Amino acid sequence: QAQLVESGGGLVQAGGSLRLSCAASGSIFSANTMGWYRQAPGKQRDLVARITASGFTDYADSVKGRFTISRDNLKNTVYLQMNSLKTEDTAVYYCNRVGIVTSWGQGTQVTVSS
Repeated sequence: QAQLVESGGGLVQAGGSLRLSCAASGSIFSANTMGWYRQAPGKQRDLVARITASGFTDYADSVKGRFTISRDNLKNTVYLQMNSLKTEDTAVYYCNRVGIVTSWGQGTQVTVSS
């Protein structure tokens, strides 16, 4: 069964850092482009970073220069290093494929306090 498990969220002050991890089953990870999405209360879920199987990365303007996405193809894991966090980064963060998404995991809550 396809599965995504996100972890690493928490409460952090503005300016701080967090590193998120997402363990994916092989059928999801494989050679697919993976992405990190986030959903703030009352807002839609948006893609904030993506990484191809070969390591090409792309970011939403709102996180460019602050977030870094990476992947370990042997561990079927994708990471999101978040630096210089802002209050507007507060959201539930999810990982999934980019394009044809599969069932969503539970996500991990990131709360940035001022």
